[in-house]
Amino acid sequence: MKIAFGCDRNGLAYKNRLIEHAREEGIEVCDVGTYEYVPCDSPYYASLVGGKVASGECKYGVLICATGTGMVIAANKVKGIMCGMGYGDEAVRLMREHNDANVISFGQDHMGYKDVERRFDIFIGTEFSGLIHQAARIRQVNDIEDGKTIELTPILNPDWK
Repeated sequence: MKIAFGCDRNGLAYKNRLIEHAREEGIEVCDVGTYEYVPCDSPYYASLVGGKVASGECKYGVLICATGTGMVIAANKVKGIMCGMGYGDEAVRLMREHNDANVISFGQDHMGYKDVERRFDIFIGTEFSGLIHQAARIRQVNDIEDGKTIELTPILNPDWK
Protein backbone atom coordinates (compact mmCIF):
# COMPACT_ATOMS: atom_id res chain seq x y z
CA MET A 1 0.00 0.00 0.00
CA LYS A 2 1.25 3.47 -0.89
CA ILE A 3 0.04 6.57 0.96
CA ALA A 4 0.56 10.23 0.02
CA PHE A 5 1.36 12.66 2.85
CA GLY A 6 1.17 16.44 2.68
CA CYS A 7 1.12 19.34 5.09
CA ASP A 8 1.73 23.02 5.50
CA ARG A 9 4.24 24.31 8.04
CA ASN A 10 1.66 23.97 10.83
CA GLY A 11 1.48 20.20 10.31
CA LEU A 12 5.12 19.41 9.57
CA ALA A 13 6.02 17.89 12.94
CA TYR A 14 3.10 15.45 12.91
CA LYS A 15 3.58 14.63 9.23
CA ASN A 16 7.20 13.65 9.82
CA ARG A 17 6.31 11.49 12.82
CA LEU A 18 3.37 9.86 11.04
CA ILE A 19 5.54 9.05 8.01
CA GLU A 20 8.04 7.37 10.31
CA HIS A 21 5.19 5.36 11.88
CA ALA A 22 3.85 4.36 8.42
CA ARG A 23 7.26 3.18 7.28
CA GLU A 24 7.65 1.13 10.47
CA GLU A 25 4.35 -0.55 9.52
CA GLY A 26 5.74 -1.41 6.07
CA ILE A 27 3.74 1.20 4.20
CA GLU A 28 5.23 2.85 1.12
CA VAL A 29 5.23 6.63 1.52
CA CYS A 30 4.93 9.46 -1.00
CA ASP A 31 5.83 12.71 0.80
CA VAL A 32 4.77 15.73 -1.27
CA GLY A 33 5.87 18.30 1.32
CA THR A 34 6.18 20.79 2.79
CA TYR A 35 9.64 20.17 4.18
CA GLU A 36 10.41 23.44 5.95
CA TYR A 37 8.88 25.64 8.61
CA VAL A 38 8.19 28.54 6.25
CA PRO A 39 4.83 30.03 5.26
CA CYS A 40 3.16 28.08 2.45
CA ASP A 41 -0.26 27.48 0.97
CA SER A 42 -2.11 24.44 2.33
CA PRO A 43 -4.37 24.09 -0.78
CA TYR A 44 -1.25 23.46 -2.86
CA TYR A 45 -0.33 20.40 -0.78
CA ALA A 46 -3.95 19.23 -0.58
CA SER A 47 -4.10 19.30 -4.38
CA LEU A 48 -0.84 17.33 -4.67
CA VAL A 49 -2.05 14.62 -2.28
CA GLY A 50 -5.48 14.58 -3.91
CA GLY A 51 -3.90 14.19 -7.33
CA LYS A 52 -1.79 11.23 -6.19
CA VAL A 53 -4.85 9.48 -4.76
CA ALA A 54 -7.25 10.35 -7.60
CA SER A 55 -4.76 9.09 -10.19
CA GLY A 56 -4.40 5.77 -8.38
CA GLU A 57 -0.71 6.28 -7.69
CA CYS A 58 -1.51 6.17 -3.96
CA LYS A 59 -4.32 4.28 -2.24
CA TYR A 60 -4.86 6.90 0.48
CA GLY A 61 -3.81 10.40 1.40
CA VAL A 62 -3.05 12.12 4.69
CA LEU A 63 -3.12 15.89 5.17
CA ILE A 64 -2.10 17.92 8.21
CA CYS A 65 -2.36 21.62 8.93
CA ALA A 66 -3.16 23.65 12.05
CA THR A 67 -6.88 22.80 12.17
CA GLY A 68 -7.24 20.29 9.33
CA THR A 69 -10.22 22.20 7.96
CA GLY A 70 -8.51 24.06 5.12
CA MET A 71 -7.00 20.82 3.90
CA VAL A 72 -10.41 19.06 3.90
CA ILE A 73 -11.97 21.87 1.89
CA ALA A 74 -9.16 21.99 -0.67
CA ALA A 75 -8.79 18.20 -1.03
CA ASN A 76 -12.50 17.75 -1.68
CA LYS A 77 -12.20 20.04 -4.71
CA VAL A 78 -10.11 17.34 -6.43
CA LYS A 79 -12.38 15.11 -8.51
CA GLY A 80 -12.50 11.64 -7.01
CA ILE A 81 -11.43 12.65 -3.53
CA MET A 82 -13.52 11.93 -0.45
CA CYS A 83 -11.70 13.63 2.42
CA GLY A 84 -12.85 13.76 6.00
CA MET A 85 -11.61 15.23 9.25
CA GLY A 86 -10.02 12.75 11.63
CA TYR A 87 -11.44 14.29 14.80
CA GLY A 88 -12.56 11.09 16.54
CA ASP A 89 -11.97 7.35 16.41
CA GLU A 90 -15.55 6.44 15.50
CA ALA A 91 -15.78 9.25 12.95
CA VAL A 92 -12.64 7.94 11.24
CA ARG A 93 -13.94 4.38 11.18
CA LEU A 94 -17.26 5.50 9.72
CA MET A 95 -15.69 7.79 7.12
CA ARG A 96 -14.03 4.70 5.67
CA GLU A 97 -16.78 2.15 6.32
CA HIS A 98 -19.75 4.26 5.19
CA ASN A 99 -18.28 6.88 2.87
CA ASP A 100 -15.23 5.16 1.37
CA ALA A 101 -13.11 8.21 2.21
CA ASN A 102 -9.70 8.04 0.56
CA VAL A 103 -8.04 11.03 2.24
CA ILE A 104 -7.98 12.02 5.90
CA SER A 105 -7.05 15.36 7.42
CA PHE A 106 -5.74 16.20 10.88
CA GLY A 107 -5.27 19.43 12.83
CA GLN A 108 -1.90 19.47 14.59
CA ASP A 109 -2.87 22.37 16.86
CA HIS A 110 -6.04 20.62 18.05
CA MET A 111 -5.18 16.92 18.25
CA GLY A 112 -2.61 15.02 20.27
CA TYR A 113 -0.09 13.07 18.22
CA LYS A 114 -0.99 9.70 19.75
CA ASP A 115 -4.65 10.32 18.79
CA VAL A 116 -3.58 11.14 15.22
CA GLU A 117 -1.45 8.02 14.97
CA ARG A 118 -4.25 5.80 16.30
CA ARG A 119 -6.79 7.37 13.94
CA PHE A 120 -4.39 6.94 10.99
CA ASP A 121 -4.22 3.23 11.86
CA ILE A 122 -8.02 3.04 12.07
CA PHE A 123 -8.34 4.81 8.72
CA ILE A 124 -6.03 2.51 6.80
CA GLY A 125 -7.32 -0.59 8.59
CA THR A 126 -11.04 -0.05 7.91
CA GLU A 127 -12.64 -1.30 4.71
CA PHE A 128 -15.63 0.23 2.93
CA SER A 129 -18.70 -1.87 3.75
CA GLY A 130 -20.21 -1.41 0.31
CA LEU A 131 -23.78 -1.63 1.57
CA ILE A 132 -26.22 -0.73 -1.15
CA HIS A 133 -27.43 2.55 0.40
CA GLN A 134 -23.85 3.63 1.04
CA ALA A 135 -22.77 2.83 -2.52
CA ALA A 136 -25.76 4.83 -3.79
CA ARG A 137 -24.67 7.83 -1.72
CA ILE A 138 -21.16 7.67 -3.14
CA ARG A 139 -22.62 7.61 -6.64
CA GLN A 140 -24.62 10.71 -5.68
CA VAL A 141 -21.44 12.50 -4.56
CA ASN A 142 -19.78 11.57 -7.84
CA ASP A 143 -22.81 12.90 -9.71
CA ILE A 144 -22.51 16.20 -7.83
CA GLU A 145 -18.86 16.40 -8.93
CA ASP A 146 -20.01 15.87 -12.51
CA GLY A 147 -22.61 18.65 -12.22
CA LYS A 148 -25.55 16.28 -12.39
CA THR A 149 -28.80 16.73 -10.50
CA ILE A 150 -29.36 14.11 -7.87
CA GLU A 151 -32.59 12.93 -6.33
CA LEU A 152 -33.42 11.90 -2.79
CA THR A 153 -33.56 8.12 -2.57
CA PRO A 154 -35.17 5.96 0.10
CA ILE A 155 -32.99 4.38 2.75
CA LEU A 156 -32.54 0.77 1.70
CA ASN A 157 -31.46 -0.47 5.12
CA PRO A 158 -34.29 -2.50 6.71
CA ASP A 159 -32.84 -1.92 10.18
CA TRP A 160 -33.01 1.88 9.84
CA LYS A 161 -35.56 3.55 12.05
